[in-house]
This record gives sequence, C-alpha cells and structure tokens, in this order.
Amino acid sequence: MIRKILGVVAGLVAWIAVVFVVGEIMRRSWPAYESVAAEMKFTLPMLFARLAISVLATLTMGMVAAALAPSSLWARLAPGILLLAAFIPQHISIWDKFPIWYHLGFLLTLVPLTYLGGMLAPQRGLHTNVLAARVGG
Repeated sequence: MIRKILGVVAGLVAWIAVVFVVGEIMRRSWPAYESVAAEMKFTLPMLFARLAISVLATLTMGMVAAALAPSSLWARLAPGILLLAAFIPQHISIWDKFPIWYHLGFLLTLVPLTYLGGMLAPQRGLHTNVLAARVGG
C-alpha cells in the first residue's frame, strides 16, 4: 500500500515539475506568451502549446506512478482522477476565458493519459523476459 501511495504522490509531483519547468521555458522563450499570460488572453497556438505541456506532464505522471507501483491499476488511475477533481472547480471558474474544446481537451484527457503513461512505464524484469524469449527459455 505504501508503494501505491508513494507512486501517486510522486506522479503528482512529477506533473507539477513538468508543468512548471516546461511552462517556464515557454514563458522565457516566447515573449508574446509571457505578455498575455497574466490576463490569460492566449492565441490558438498558445492554447495548443499549453495542452501539449499538459499531455507531456500527464503521461510523465502516469509513468512515474506506475514505475513505483507497477502492478497497481489504482496507482495508474488515481493521479489523473485526483487532478481531474482538483481542476474541475478551477476550470468552472475560468470557463469564459477559454473555448470549450480547451477545457474538455484538458479535463477529459487527464485520466486516460495518466493510464497510458502508466502503460508506457518500463516494467520490472522486462529485460530478463526479452532475454529468455530470445534464448528460448
């Protein structure tokens, strides 16, 4: 149970880290983005960039959670469910600032992408299973 909880917490921390680091890189390298970020007056390419960051962060979150709790379906889903629960109220409060496809594109992908990231995580013993298959054992 400790590994599952640790996996979920580490996954959430990984999500925050990816969003923060990549978001900072985007702000520093894209002056137009930085100039509109406070007012949330993003252009279409900016909205897609934000969603791309979310996809990367969410896949990473699932990978980290599954790496720490590889046999747990709960650890693969819980971080996405927790983020969804946390972000629904926030997106309701900013509903008029973004198009509906942006809100839905973010919210509806949190759980599936977390699970997919978990499926992409390296599995323990994979190298020995591949070696055994090649040797015929």
